[in-house]
Amino acid sequence: MIPTISTIPLFQLASGDFLSLQVYKFVGAKSGKKVYIQSNLHGAEIVGNAVISQLIDYLITIDNTQLIGEIWLVPVCNPLAVNQRIHNFSTGRFNIYDGKDWNRTFWDYEKKCGDIEDFARSQIGFDIDTIKDNFSQKIKSGFDNLLDKINAPSSVQLTDKYRYKLQSLSLDADYVIDLHSHTGKGIEYLYYFRNREDSANLFLLNHAILFDEYDGDAFDESFIKPWLALENALLKLTGKKIRFDIEAWTLELGTGMQINPDSVSKGVRGIKNYLSQKGILEIQDFPKSETISHQTSFRSLSQIKKYWSPVGGMILSKAVLGTFVNQGDLLYQVLTFNKSGELPTTIDIYAEKTGLVYDISSNDSVNEGEFVLGTM
Repeated sequence: MIPTISTIPLFQLASGDFLSLQVYKFVGAKSGKKVYIQSNLHGAEIVGNAVISQLIDYLITIDNTQLIGEIWLVPVCNPLAVNQRIHNFSTGRFNIYDGKDWNRTFWDYEKKCGDIEDFARSQIGFDIDTIKDNFSQKIKSGFDNLLDKINAPSSVQLTDKYRYKLQSLSLDADYVIDLHSHTGKGIEYLYYFRNREDSANLFLLNHAILFDEYDGDAFDESFIKPWLALENALLKLTGKKIRFDIEAWTLELGTGMQINPDSVSKGVRGIKNYLSQKGILEIQDFPKSETISHQTSFRSLSQIKKYWSPVGGMILSKAVLGTFVNQGDLLYQVLTFNKSGELPTTIDIYAEKTGLVYDISSNDSVNEGEFVLGTM
């Protein structure tokens, strides 16, 4: 199966050069769901590009009758961020022009339009597929209105243009998968939204974090948040629990600035298993036999504990990535030079709560208030 490849100009640099997106579209012989997969929204988080490359290599080998619906793949979805670097360190988490996190800039229908309860009231008596089609059109209509500002003589900021072009690719998708990694060193896990635990398990990762708190500005949040709000509104009005077959995922695949083969393998395997179980792909050896028995460990975002250095100094030792620590265990030690006529001091930091060490800074030099590690 050969994809349709589209190149989409994003914005022009001062040099006159253009930065662009490249989209690989695989369309099956039968119509069905649309899957949108992107990687490298943050500049240092490059592992997802290898995942997408392997998915492209695989999809090329299958027949179009084995794909029901369509899969859109967008590697290096933020070319400006991936090219930001200092010496040999990639940065690219924040837009250097306005300081905004690239993944906290997206358009949220619920926040901007705010008419979901009225819409839900107008849909009482309709079947779920009709409601879904009607709401999709309403979101699209609100989104299309952004073009008026973009095309005005005064125009808009770069981040507004960027988010419009990226979100326009995924707005009509059924399933969105955003591939990330840690800024430092980390394990593999995924973020998910309420009432989607059964689907989260399909990725065959050991850990998952529920977004029990979010504001809608991240890419996955902006996509699914209005649908979650509509589910809530319909539940209040009808007393019936309705779940739309709309899902958004962020896969965190290991360490930043690296392409770890094990992380890539877990990402590819999980996505193929998910798409197979969802009926998108009909392929050999998937879904995996262990899907039924696999038990992902679920936690909430509010349970995450991050540790910030209380002093400036050098990290002498810290807990090992992927290990469990109990409340009161030694987490890390900071060697600090007080510059007050005293000898250097080592400060011990102990765990405030029991948890799995899932994220560790790759820099053992810290200023006061900088991130050291996180537990879940």
